[in-house]
Amino acid sequence: MWQVAVCGPGECTPQEAEAARDVGRLLAGRGVVVLCGGYGGVMAAAAAGAREAGGVVVGVLSGRDRAGASSDLTVALPTGLGEARNALIVRAADAVVVVGGSWGTLSELALARRGGTPVITLGGWRILDAEGRPVPGPVAAAGPAEAVRLALAAAERARPLSGGERLRP
Repeated sequence: MWQVAVCGPGECTPQEAEAARDVGRLLAGRGVVVLCGGYGGVMAAAAAGAREAGGVVVGVLSGRDRAGASSDLTVALPTGLGEARNALIVRAADAVVVVGGSWGTLSELALARRGGTPVITLGGWRILDAEGRPVPGPVAAAGPAEAVRLALAAAERARPLSGGERLRP
């Protein structure tokens, strides 16, 4: 079973929230475990979408307890690690979908790429090199359905499902 992280700002626009909810719903509908930071904004929206689709949502919390965690999480994991928990989220993921942008989101994008985890972006950060060219790695998606399709294709290339594991159609 694949695990896909949905990362984004704790305070987001209504459009980002709607996109994150759709991504969470689409992932869960395919039998994918959704990972997130477990709090508000994009994280809460992705969790709500996944829960609505009957999926499993794991929130990797920065605090030492479950205070402030989204009520839509299936599992809330307090770490007490603060922002360092971002590394756990992306390392546990087979692919990462970034919705919108904040400094924490940028750290997740960078940690994922540094660790070789595929990253799909939906709005938010656009990373350029010194000459103004896009940095190879993050793949931009036009919408939630494309983001999920690209994330699952990247996860399949990185770690094919075993014979006993299947995605829902």
